[in-house]
Amino acid sequence: MPDRPPTGQTLIQSVQRAVHLLRALNHRGGSASAKQLARDTDLPLPTAYHLLRTLCHEGLVSKDRHGYALADPAGLAVPQPAAPEGLPTQEWADALSVELGAAVYFVIYREGEIRVTAVSRNPDCPPVTEWAEFGLTGHAHAAGQALLAQLGDEERADHLDRHPATPLTRHTVAGRTAIERRLASQRRGQPLLEYEEYALGSVCAAVPITVGSSAAALAVSLPSSRTADLKRVARRLQNRAESVLLDRTFAIVPRAPHPPEP
Repeated sequence: MPDRPPTGQTLIQSVQRAVHLLRALNHRGGSASAKQLARDTDLPLPTAYHLLRTLCHEGLVSKDRHGYALADPAGLAVPQPAAPEGLPTQEWADALSVELGAAVYFVIYREGEIRVTAVSRNPDCPPVTEWAEFGLTGHAHAAGQALLAQLGDEERADHLDRHPATPLTRHTVAGRTAIERRLASQRRGQPLLEYEEYALGSVCAAVPITVGSSAAALAVSLPSSRTADLKRVARRLQNRAESVLLDRTFAIVPRAPHPPEP
């Protein structure tokens, strides 16, 4: 788990809020005041100002006499989120695996089940062998734990009723009470670390994120011979998650201008 103290707002949350501001700005025809955008996105005004300054610094938004405007002269189209399954491309997962030196996974919680939507194909960092179905054993691997931690109490209870937290190895945290206690102790926005709970010989880390209204997570696995590297890789994964989510959520493309709503 990263050694730095929690900031109160994760990088991922900041990216999501910045995207919401861009969508609101686009919806108003490309120009609006900070107060209008804060109201449209239900953000505190100081938070909106801070994010708008960051977007200006990154060249995505400009400051004008009316407030803020989309920086691209042709307009910044901020599309609605793609289907969660389409978010991570196979090429992206493969490249991230090479960058981190670990197997990479993207998982999402949808329709009451854990779904693995991308797994890296890096022969130097092979993924964990799925000896017990990932979707049914979320309590025992970091990716599933990151999803369960994001669910509401009733939704998580329903999941654990349907997929009991049974032991898979001698290291597995098993049983409803033990799982709930573990998830409750997890600091919000921090990576979850798992040591041989799913499979002997493998350690894992996962970073919780949100795609639209769905709980999702980025995860990595390493052979247990590299256990000492897990926290460092988890820290790098969390840092990369911000730019990954930003790059895959919106893009600058031309659009036809339209008048702002009253």
